[in-house]
Amino acid sequence: MGVHDAPQWLLSAFQRSARGAGATAPDEQVRDVGQALVDRWSEPGREFHNLKHLVDVLVRVDELAEETHEPDLVRLAAWYHGVVFDSAGSKSYANKGGEDEAASAGFARSELIGLGVPDDRAERVHDLVVALVRHSPDPNDFDCAVLCDADLAMLAAEPQRYKAYLHDVRAEYAHLPVEDYVRARIRILKKLLARATLFSSPLGAAWEEPARQNVSAELQRLEKEQARLEAQLADEAPQQTGTDA
Repeated sequence: MGVHDAPQWLLSAFQRSARGAGATAPDEQVRDVGQALVDRWSEPGREFHNLKHLVDVLVRVDELAEETHEPDLVRLAAWYHGVVFDSAGSKSYANKGGEDEAASAGFARSELIGLGVPDDRAERVHDLVVALVRHSPDPNDFDCAVLCDADLAMLAAEPQRYKAYLHDVRAEYAHLPVEDYVRARIRILKKLLARATLFSSPLGAAWEEPARQNVSAELQRLEKEQARLEAQLADEAPQQTGTDA
């Protein structure tokens, strides 16, 4: 999904959320900012963290919207949460991947204030985006819980869609050697499974079981792949010759 096949409702949705947050800028300026965001989400190299992912997160936020206090701020946080992205940079996939939530949060605050959104509301969007670094929302912060759940909702996808998600993530990090990617992905999956819950909102709790099933099955496959790679590496290692000194 690229710039030219973005859903027709997308820019209108951004404008409504910006106005709901208090934006006072002219309609053309608000629309231009929305279009620039669509362009960013459509940049080359975004195989998973792309416009389709943005739409998926926005749709999930709408599914959980009745649990939010400030739904327009949550939607704006979704728009900005991965706007600064570089999968090929120096960041390790195991640590942060290509998304830079801190930079995205600062970008959001500055741009929203430029649209006339009140400082405190722009700051709230900033804080929501930053919270995605850990995906561990305060249980009493329903807006943050909904955003985190919407961002992780793909983990609960039906099997074929989950398979497509895995393909897209691997493509996004195709520059990583397979053994490095497998090792990093295993580390991420184990961290997810170690959490008491993956989803924090009451409605999002329905995604818990299918998500754990998907993640557990993927982990089993990757651990087998890792064992195969290690065995292959051992077989290819040169045999030690001679005697020890």
